[in-house]
Amino acid sequence: MSTLASSDIRPFEMLRHLYKPIQPTVRHLGYIGYREVLPSVMLQPFIYCYWELTSRERLDSPFAYQIVTDGCIDIFFDATNPAESCVMGYCDSHTSFSLTENFRYIGIRFFPGVLPQLYKFNAGELTNKAEPLDAIHPSTAQLLADIEMTTLVSAKKVLDQHFSHLFSRAAFKADPRFYHALDLIFASQGKEKVETGFDVGVSPRQLRRLFGSYIGDSVKAFSQVVRFQNMLQSSPSGTSLLDNKAFLDHYYDQAHFIKEFKRLYGSTPGQVSGW
Repeated sequence: MSTLASSDIRPFEMLRHLYKPIQPTVRHLGYIGYREVLPSVMLQPFIYCYWELTSRERLDSPFAYQIVTDGCIDIFFDATNPAESCVMGYCDSHTSFSLTENFRYIGIRFFPGVLPQLYKFNAGELTNKAEPLDAIHPSTAQLLADIEMTTLVSAKKVLDQHFSHLFSRAAFKADPRFYHALDLIFASQGKEKVETGFDVGVSPRQLRRLFGSYIGDSVKAFSQVVRFQNMLQSSPSGTSLLDNKAFLDHYYDQAHFIKEFKRLYGSTPGQVSGW
């Protein structure tokens, strides 16, 4: 099987080192299981993880899964009915899905900017939306519909093979200006103001177009998500996010932090402890 040329993969190589998006809302719920596994080495510059969300026992009522904003685009499906797979686009605020009392979902989390290039669609068309995968990439939807995924490990084997094939044949034309801006945002943990475009060799209007196409939102909005995610990563475990003051490394004042946290997480920081 062929592999991507080094010039094709180079813009993606640093993504995993610079950005680690997390989904923390269910990690301390004993009745819900959540885990992530890495894709194959070839896919790690593009896919952050495969994930699985399961109810460990039948619940008394439907479960509301609260998803914090992470800047990524995911493919996900009910493991008992993979024919109905979906793509969840970039979200500019937290999202909640109502699940049944007994569930098992598997997902594929792509690094920001990757899936629109692989599947050749405009990310802005999926912002704040979940759309059927067969309307976006029928061959992947058909693959998921045709196989049994009894475990996340068995799913990983099939998904690794499928996406290795897709990426090996992909004709990437990554815009270096976009990836320069992305590197600046990640390296500064979302605190670098690059929306003016002066630092990346492109006008503000062109930069907005690039981010709208690859990410699904503006440079400023995406930078806020990266800052928020880095704050989550840096927060000490088991302590109140307001009491430990770690947010001051990322936000100018408490009022701004509380407002942005509630929009991106779905709860106030006083209701959440570090992880």
